[in-house]
Amino acid sequence: MGYGFPLTVADVLQRKYFQKAVVIAGKEGLSRTVKWVHVVEVTKISNLLRGKELILSTGVGWREDDSLFLSLLRQLIECDASGLCIELGTYASSIPKEALELANRHHFPLILFLEEVPFVEITHDIHTYLINQQYQMIAQLESYSQELNKKLLTVHHYREILTFLHSCLGHQVVFHMHGGDVEYIPSRPRGNLGAGVGLGGESDWPSAAVVKPISLFGAEYAELALLPVGRDINEFDLLILDRTATALAQHLLRNLYVEERRRTEENEWLKGWIEGEYSDQEISSYLLDHHPSLHSRGGVVWVCKVGTAGQKGNFDSTYFKLLCRSLFEQRGFLLFSVEMGRHLAFIAINLRDEETWKSRIEEGIKCLMASDFMQTRLSALPVGVGTFVPSLSSINQSYRAALEALKIRSRLDEQGASLFYDDLHLYRMIMVLDKYSDLREAINRYLGPIIEYDRKYNGKLLETLKVYLQCNGSKQEAAKRLFIVRQTLYHRIEKLESFLGANFMEANKRLAIELMIKAYDYLMGDGEALYAQRNAQL
Repeated sequence: MGYGFPLTVADVLQRKYFQKAVVIAGKEGLSRTVKWVHVVEVTKISNLLRGKELILSTGVGWREDDSLFLSLLRQLIECDASGLCIELGTYASSIPKEALELANRHHFPLILFLEEVPFVEITHDIHTYLINQQYQMIAQLESYSQELNKKLLTVHHYREILTFLHSCLGHQVVFHMHGGDVEYIPSRPRGNLGAGVGLGGESDWPSAAVVKPISLFGAEYAELALLPVGRDINEFDLLILDRTATALAQHLLRNLYVEERRRTEENEWLKGWIEGEYSDQEISSYLLDHHPSLHSRGGVVWVCKVGTAGQKGNFDSTYFKLLCRSLFEQRGFLLFSVEMGRHLAFIAINLRDEETWKSRIEEGIKCLMASDFMQTRLSALPVGVGTFVPSLSSINQSYRAALEALKIRSRLDEQGASLFYDDLHLYRMIMVLDKYSDLREAINRYLGPIIEYDRKYNGKLLETLKVYLQCNGSKQEAAKRLFIVRQTLYHRIEKLESFLGANFMEANKRLAIELMIKAYDYLMGDGEALYAQRNAQL
């Protein structure tokens, strides 16, 4: 397949109407690209040009005024015009010496027509050529894309795509996948050209290189670059590079998807691990077989509940797990996914400092919640994070803690409740109390009259009690947070004292009341049963 070369000033000089044209200055700029042709007869042109235009003029705009001509010439150079063609005779008879020096200094071609030429025919000829060249480039690009798409169905390694790119353009092709070696097609260049390339930033590439990042899951996964060989990189090369980068992203994603499917087949072994069936030695042996360079620093399990109720469309669990793995690997975890009934559990093996595991887990879950996949496929994703364990054979302890955290957060509608089991101190105590004692009766004893009063009169006493306790008894701050005047707050506190006793802010009693409020929030889904039980007692 061929590739499109840009039209240059030298190419234009070979065309029909330029056979008797003479280059009088700026000969070193004949390689300048020509993207369009304009006829210009005015001297203020800077706001009319976009760059790479070849200018035709009879000189009527300056009429032997050297200062006006020099001004026009400077504007053309500043606007990156391709060159200036002047018809001598009718309005311009000579070119000033200063203009010749300026053109030579900036390698700006000055071309003279020594006899009258048809500007209309020149513009028509060159514009027709440029338009045809664009059509040809589009056709070549479409042909390349079709061939590339065919290859995507059969290629086994991305190197075949890189070789195809090189055969099309002839430039040196460089590819660097995150965590891997730099690859060169056809071979590594001699010397230190490209020796420092990589994912460290554009400054690591040679100045002539054109680099295209390849992103997967919102993060840079690899880089594809062209190093010019024999000619400059042109617009056609950039379009081909862009199409190839897209194809490489599809190929890499497909390979990752296949790998994720293979991981799914390992789910049974992972179930045994998360249920505590294996020793440290068995786990280490398994991990080293699959990840020889792994150096574990403990781990943690986080679980989520993916049900049909929160789905907005077709839910691709394989893609979801692949997304999670990518996000958490970026944050220093090796992630294994395990399907446990209606729950999806993730074993996160820590590869960095233990001190930062919590913030990194939190950041990973936050990025997951903000991802396009979550926004378009799931309206909610309940999550619970277990306790961190230094021994991988203790992962089942973290798993059980994660399930408890998920259960607590589900009961609290996840509002204001931490993701982490270790942070749910009071709620963990409440779960034990609820399991081994009549927690509802205890809540009734402390809060029943207040709940009943609010239900009958909408007195907002329970809300007032919560805020008053949170403000450590500061009436001014409580009134401000409740958006009520002091007198209204005083009236509500008097009512609370009638139910709880005047000493309800005394340390021990206050602690019991706060615990009952947390318990009520935990059991508020059974609120009607609470009222019914108290009414039966009355």
